Amino acid sequence: MPRTLSASNMVTPGSLGLPPAGPTDGEQARQPLLDGAPSSASLDTLIQHLVPTADYYPEKAYIFTFLLSSRLFIEPRELLARVCHLCIEQQQLDKPVLDKARVRKFGPKLLQLLAEWTETFPRDFQEESTIGHLKDMVGRIAPCDEAYRKRMHQLLQALHQKLAALGQGPEGLLGADKPISYRTKPPASIHRELLAVCSDPYTLAQQLTHVELAAKKKQRAQVIEFFIDVARECFNIGNFNSLMAIISGMNMSPVSRLKKTWAKVKTAKFFILEHQTDPTGNFCNYRTALRGAAHRSLTAHSSREKIVIPFFSLLIKDIYFLNEGCANRLPNGHVNFEKFLELAKQVGEFITWKQVECPFQQDPSITHYLHTAPIFSEDGLYLASYESESPENQTEKERWKSLR
Repeated sequence: MPRTLSASNMVTPGSLGLPPAGPTDGEQARQPLLDGAPSSASLDTLIQHLVPTADYYPEKAYIFTFLLSSRLFIEPRELLARVCHLCIEQQQLDKPVLDKARVRKFGPKLLQLLAEWTETFPRDFQEESTIGHLKDMVGRIAPCDEAYRKRMHQLLQALHQKLAALGQGPEGLLGADKPISYRTKPPASIHRELLAVCSDPYTLAQQLTHVELAAKKKQRAQVIEFFIDVARECFNIGNFNSLMAIISGMNMSPVSRLKKTWAKVKTAKFFILEHQTDPTGNFCNYRTALRGAAHRSLTAHSSREKIVIPFFSLLIKDIYFLNEGCANRLPNGHVNFEKFLELAKQVGEFITWKQVECPFQQDPSITHYLHTAPIFSEDGLYLASYESESPENQTEKERWKSLR
């Protein structure tokens, strides 16, 4: 079992039972490219590298990398049309008499490519014309083996189910569990409601992983300590997104200004967690812990050890700056495929982490609360803060007066 965080030891990947991290971002070694994949090439060459033949099938990593990045240069429907055209041309599928031996070697590879494409990027096939291309291709090779039609039927059924599932957005999935936004001070009962629903920080951390927030000083201190324990367990689970949300919330001015409350809080564990979320060095500490959790996930023997939920805002930021900071094309006009290998690596890791089944038993009452917990405006937060502990300076007094 991995070791867990305690106030007596500094949080490191080792405290999770993880290996030491590799080099920092600035020290990362140059990764080798995929076998046979160029670091840069023309778009035509890259498309050709995607097309299977009787004796060739592209690496799975290449397929994902190219399909992920190709939409920057060509519409998916146009790409599919060009792939189909190359298949027809190379395998002579437009001839009255087919080379059945060759088609029987080529057919399974074509169907495999189409299956990977529709499975990974189903939205590329929302237009009727794209479905027409799929049916046309299979219609050309089916005379050599009728099993191809059955395989295509299964592929289209799976595609239809995926597209139907994607049609349910977050609001549709939540239904009536819609958060309430408070612009003023929330009802007093709100402060105690969560602890009434769930008094165990380990359970709440587990329920936060399924989902992806005070009357007297003593009670407020208890709530803060409770959330520190929740954040610690989120770290141990590998749920860095909830960890960041909790620590960021505690560092917000309306909370951090409650000096009398914080004086009653045992802050040792909080400072350890704050160290892990420190933005210094482009979140160096967090990135070290994330790499350790990612390694643990790769070698895990249980679902619990496979969980990696990255700090989502930073993940998006990294992908954005990688995309904006590196040219799509080189001066010679070639596609900068090396850039897209790195993009695909980051997106592919996230997809793998997202597919891990949550091993914790779901508690409907807690997850309902988390989905419907009130969202406070900045004014509402400050009003609650000032009424918990009176303003200490003229600026705070004037703001409190205007809020009241």
